[in-house]
Amino acid sequence: MRINTDQLSRALESSPLPQAWLVAGDEPLLVGEAADAIRTRARAQGFSGRELFFVERGFEWMSLLESSQSLSLFAERRILELRLPTPRPGKDGAAVLAKMIADPAPDTLLLAITGKLERDSYSAAWFKAFEGKGVVVQAWPVEIGRLPQWIVARARQHGLRLDTGSATLLAERVEGNLLAAHQEIGKLALLHPGGTIGAMEVAAAVGNSARYDVFQLGEAALDGDPARALRILEGLRAEGTEPTLVLWALCRELRALGVARRSPGSGQAGAGFAARRAELLARAVRRTQGQPLAPLIRRAGAIDRQIKGLGRGNAWTGLEGLVATLAGIALPGVPAC
Repeated sequence: MRINTDQLSRALESSPLPQAWLVAGDEPLLVGEAADAIRTRARAQGFSGRELFFVERGFEWMSLLESSQSLSLFAERRILELRLPTPRPGKDGAAVLAKMIADPAPDTLLLAITGKLERDSYSAAWFKAFEGKGVVVQAWPVEIGRLPQWIVARARQHGLRLDTGSATLLAERVEGNLLAAHQEIGKLALLHPGGTIGAMEVAAAVGNSARYDVFQLGEAALDGDPARALRILEGLRAEGTEPTLVLWALCRELRALGVARRSPGSGQAGAGFAARRAELLARAVRRTQGQPLAPLIRRAGAIDRQIKGLGRGNAWTGLEGLVATLAGIALPGVPAC
């Protein structure tokens, strides 16, 4: 079974618990909370022991298998917790995991924790073993559109009430950094216990802890959200991101938009990220209908020459113009998309 973190509480209602769990994702807060919830439920069902294994260079996979098959000194039920830095256990690790899941030792529960699953992970035998006989819990990032509602719900758990404006402001300041969001909500709860928080209180108490990547930039511009797109661009510049990488991300979206406009409806099938990506492109096609992409491509070429020192002007200024135009702001000489 494959679920997301929102569906975990229901999956944990089963008794007895499945004996194999895989928690994966690049959101440390959600991954940690999911693992905590699984451990808590397992302890409630009698899994009082816990053995921790860190997969590092030279890790002996047979030691994990032998531990699962050995009897506990006190005959207690045990959680075998495996920390994988990446979802690539290697040939030996994949074989051991598949064996442990196919033939689980009595009174043991395997809990594997790793980072974001890669495309080839889904077809690997060890992953299919978790999915087929255990539970795969994926910790997806909270998208900016859902982040204010996520913040409101989290604040409510701390006895705080946030209005729409304050939740939106806090979302802007912690986008891409749920750990910071969690910490800031806790700080606000200490400063204003049991109170209602407005935008002024958030602005006074919360610093800018947002983390951005170039993919967020391209998607914000493609989605026609100039304020967010320019905010992300400024954040990337402040973090020292190379303009070459920023330009590559924008050109990637321009190419994707061009393909989607030539083949409307392509890529609509799928689930998860693929479906969200297809929906974004479909909205961009509707928004830019009848507007040429050639001026943006020429502008991208000019920025590339600026980055290489072959053209006059500042590359970051050019990127601001390209982002604004792609997001729908009309600039002199370039029709908005």
